[in-house]
Amino acid sequence: MLLPVAVLFIEVLLAVTGGGRHSGKAGARGRLAVVVPAHNEASMIDATLRSILPELSAADRLIVVADNCSDGTAAIAAASGAETIVRTDPMRRGKGYALDFAIRHLATAAPEVIIVIDADCQVAPGSIDLLVRACMHSGRPVQALYLMQSPPNAGLMTRISEFAWAVKNQVRPLGSRRLGLSCQLMGTGMAFPWVCISAADLASGHIVEDLKLGLELTRAGTPPLFFPDALVTSTFPASNEGIQSQRVRWEHGHLGVITSELPRLYVDAFATRDVQLLAAALDLSVPPLALLALLVTAVWCASLVFYFLAYSAMPLALVSIVAVLFFVSVLMSWAFYGRRIISLGSLAFAAVYAFWKIPLYARFLVARQVNWIRSKRD
Repeated sequence: MLLPVAVLFIEVLLAVTGGGRHSGKAGARGRLAVVVPAHNEASMIDATLRSILPELSAADRLIVVADNCSDGTAAIAAASGAETIVRTDPMRRGKGYALDFAIRHLATAAPEVIIVIDADCQVAPGSIDLLVRACMHSGRPVQALYLMQSPPNAGLMTRISEFAWAVKNQVRPLGSRRLGLSCQLMGTGMAFPWVCISAADLASGHIVEDLKLGLELTRAGTPPLFFPDALVTSTFPASNEGIQSQRVRWEHGHLGVITSELPRLYVDAFATRDVQLLAAALDLSVPPLALLALLVTAVWCASLVFYFLAYSAMPLALVSIVAVLFFVSVLMSWAFYGRRIISLGSLAFAAVYAFWKIPLYARFLVARQVNWIRSKRD
């Protein structure tokens, strides 16, 4: 437990002591294509496109991939003014396949930068311009700040989820950025130089294709750069069914990447002496916040039992230090970035939230989700 908790603590400490926004340099604005992969998003695609279109110049392109849709997504996207391409392949489902389809469509007149925005997101004014300029200046993939928000009248568990999301997608990447290190890709608000994305292996049904792609790009020498001045937001599903399916996909996918990729990442990082790859491995070592809380609690209880059975205080003292670091990390995150989301009194119920998710983690061991399934939002 020491390694993931220490990484979490250092990332949070750097984030909260950094002060203010962390603007990066911006370069010239290159030729741009915004790609919006969409699967049955008729209820949301118009609002998403209306947040993107004002950000585009006459030379830019907006591509909507209507991927295996059975609703009016394609017609609505076309009516909104987007260049709409339809992909139908029921045997190969997932956002990775849709992105690969879009890249091959663009290859005949390739832009300099590709920005990927999910079909259920809102783009803050000015964010598209910031992303493309940062991407042109750095020559690296650039990740915007991507935040999930609770719907109106959301329950306590959803607001705790929103806070945990902010820790993962805002606090921790800010800490890594202060050290000049890379961040994980978050699935939306991602800008790529054409030379990077066109060479990537995108055609995959992996349920967290963004996380996997970020690791592959880091291995290739182009680690993603976090750019928090650009903002993309989305809203948690309103239905319990939608929230549950979304959590299972995200967390099973995350844990699957940890178990399959992490050992090889460490081996490759030490073999090549690649600091960015080692940083990516350390960052990936931190599991979802609720799971980390459960693991810390379980190890602390085990060390307490060991203390009474073997009269050895050393394990209990060491695990207690780890537990204190974890809870200090959570409290610092809340004090600087979580107050707008949840009260301190409500945050106290995070322990209940963590235990509530035990069945989700148990399913990972016995019935892991590996196929992409769209979350029900309506």
